[in-house]
Amino acid sequence: MTNSTRNSRTTARTSRSRRGLAVVAALLLAGGVAAPAAVAAADTGRPAQHATASWRGGLVAMEPVASFDRAAVTRWLAEREMDTGTVRHGVTAYRLTYRTVDAYGRPTTATGLFTLPTGGGHRLGLVSDTHGTMVNRDYAPSVGDDFGRVPSYLNAAAGKAVAAPDYLGLGKGPGRHPYMDTASSVTASVDMLRAAREAAHRLGRPLTGDVYATGFSQGGQVAMALGKALQDGADRHFRLRALAPVSGPYDLSGQEIPALYDGRVNDTSGLFYTAYFLVAQNRLHPIYKDPGEVFRAPYADRVEALFDGEHSEEDVIKGLPATVKELLTPEFYDLMRHPTGALKEAIEGNDGACAWKPAAPVRLYAGAADTDVPIGNARSCAAQLAARGVRAPVLDQGEDADHFGSFQRSAPQVTRWFGRFSQGPHAAAL
Repeated sequence: MTNSTRNSRTTARTSRSRRGLAVVAALLLAGGVAAPAAVAAADTGRPAQHATASWRGGLVAMEPVASFDRAAVTRWLAEREMDTGTVRHGVTAYRLTYRTVDAYGRPTTATGLFTLPTGGGHRLGLVSDTHGTMVNRDYAPSVGDDFGRVPSYLNAAAGKAVAAPDYLGLGKGPGRHPYMDTASSVTASVDMLRAAREAAHRLGRPLTGDVYATGFSQGGQVAMALGKALQDGADRHFRLRALAPVSGPYDLSGQEIPALYDGRVNDTSGLFYTAYFLVAQNRLHPIYKDPGEVFRAPYADRVEALFDGEHSEEDVIKGLPATVKELLTPEFYDLMRHPTGALKEAIEGNDGACAWKPAAPVRLYAGAADTDVPIGNARSCAAQLAARGVRAPVLDQGEDADHFGSFQRSAPQVTRWFGRFSQGPHAAAL
């Protein structure tokens, strides 16, 4: 791992653990709501399609978690070395608890951060921001007061509402996070948009229905897939206006996994992502029956417990060896390079985020020095889109832009780009 990458990851981890900026005292604005019949019947063995009723996205609770005037949010962003040139308003942020379905289609709840500008227009466009890889549930945007909130504060301070889902099993949501299960992350993201729509109505700031989708790392892939879901009519109230993912692993088979073996992914990040992916995906696909089939001793006895949502990234890395090759059995190390069976199914199931034809404009942001998610992922996505007649430029953030650096440079650029879109004729307030 290069020094710049190591320093970047260390800085990000240290910053994520900082707390103490101006947080509004917890105040429950909307209490729990009685469960609908579909929820009450969740465990009766009904097929998953019975869990897709109109209650999905219903708002269970809304709790204010932060409030900054314009000067304060400018300072907050500047402390994280973000370009603050787009800041025009203060922001107020809320933790939303809402109804959704889990990876099996069963009713559950999830949380997310909903952020509004304190000034600006009465009716607002909505940015969807989907976050990057997080192992500890308290790093999620609605709980952790740090880099996970940067896009929310940037875009809200520029005049738009922002919905940032925590995903399943992170934040205050129950269960464990199905890491890199794109389908369930998209479901949770669509339902977060619905919850944001209800919250905006209650707060007297109705939404226009225009959605601007962005996301970083894992969230870049989710943003692409969310864009397709919206274009395909996942919710008639929302219209995709622009799509700007950052450094997403769009091509696991053709780019990300080969990069584990050819040195384009640094050892620490490759180890972390691989272990997290295998443990989480094994809950959804029968990759292994016993951890010892995949992981070497002594790691086989501890690796699953490390990804329980309570450990920090530092704890996980300390509990594992230095490289993927030292973590995996020789047989499984070779299988990762040429996957078959359930492993191949898990990988290929997350490889279609760019296999569609967006009607909205798309920009792909990436960094040439990224050794977590190499820039080849963005180029592969652009090629898939080009094959369908869509031009999606890859905006390289520079030869010195590593993974975190690509986020730090891209986030303000995305905010500026979204700000260039006029709202156009409005439909009735949502």
